[in-house]
Amino acid sequence: MSSAVLPANVCDDGMSETDGTESGAVQNFYKEESYIMKILFYDTQSYDKESFSREAKNYPGVEMEFLKTSLAPRTAALAKGHDAVCAFVNSDVGTGTVEELHKAGVRLILLRCAGFNNVDLPLAQKYGIEIRRVPGYSPEAVAEHAMALALTVNRRMHKAYTKVRENDFSLNGLMGFNFYRKTAGIVGTGKIGAAMARICHGFGMKVIAYDVYENDSLKDFVTYVTLDELLAQSDLISLHCPLMDSTYHMINRETIAKMKDGVILVNTSRGGLVKTEDLIEGIRARKFFGVGLDVYEEETPNVFEDRSDEILEHSTTARLLSFPNVMITSHQGFFTQEALAAIAQTTLQNALDFEAGLETGNIVKA
Repeated sequence: MSSAVLPANVCDDGMSETDGTESGAVQNFYKEESYIMKILFYDTQSYDKESFSREAKNYPGVEMEFLKTSLAPRTAALAKGHDAVCAFVNSDVGTGTVEELHKAGVRLILLRCAGFNNVDLPLAQKYGIEIRRVPGYSPEAVAEHAMALALTVNRRMHKAYTKVRENDFSLNGLMGFNFYRKTAGIVGTGKIGAAMARICHGFGMKVIAYDVYENDSLKDFVTYVTLDELLAQSDLISLHCPLMDSTYHMINRETIAKMKDGVILVNTSRGGLVKTEDLIEGIRARKFFGVGLDVYEEETPNVFEDRSDEILEHSTTARLLSFPNVMITSHQGFFTQEALAAIAQTTLQNALDFEAGLETGNIVKA
């Protein structure tokens, strides 16, 4: 695969360029009405409950209940008596789940994330269940994490930390290279990709980019090229595009072969963009100076879970972690105070907008 098609209204990780929020009018509407919208939250962590509860006082038309349980066909029936469910990027909102949510009388699925590739959109539309998401919360949070991964694998920070803790102050195995005057290739230049491009520019890097729909706001320092040209020229490649049929496994044996030897690859977008078996083959062939991943294909059972007492048999994760030049984090790119507050605000506003019948850019349609 040598190219990927990104739809005009979608950028980074499925982000739209507008969030369509009209908070004042909608909140006033609810202050005048006695109806309370009941939302059941699945897959919640302590920080989810804290951030949403903190914002609740500003959204009096909403009543929230939180479950640690994952959303799946077997747990969807728990939503009976609720108007909406709130799911995350690792939730199962596939065919079986949507069927059960329909039986439970759920009218709205709120995604507290940008991506929606885990949702059976046609079936939800058939049953009249509306989907609303958070298209943009803090693009800088994800972009900063992408650069943190790039710096970590370049300067071997993960290895240096461990060495010094063991009183090993030698520099063996820690040599990196300057990002200054190197070439950064940004795949996908929506909100997150644009933020990453600005960070790379601030490091004094030459920035090139590939996107079917070019971002005019970047053209004073970004040069758009074909995907093949980006692969061949970049010292750092950072992925910031949604997962669709056209982008699935866009990083594979063929595209890896087109990259420079000694390239750094970073993925903070979607695990399915990279064919993991081919990536491992490339790492073993010493194609990459380093690889930084906040997402990967096998992440679903791992995301936000403590599996430290388990043996990960037949695990792609374990195979990747066996390489000294690979850094993996657990889908934490979004995880900043600012991002969590924005996610809570937009999600709750989406609920009020739905009940008020307001069409916004946050609606996801099949």
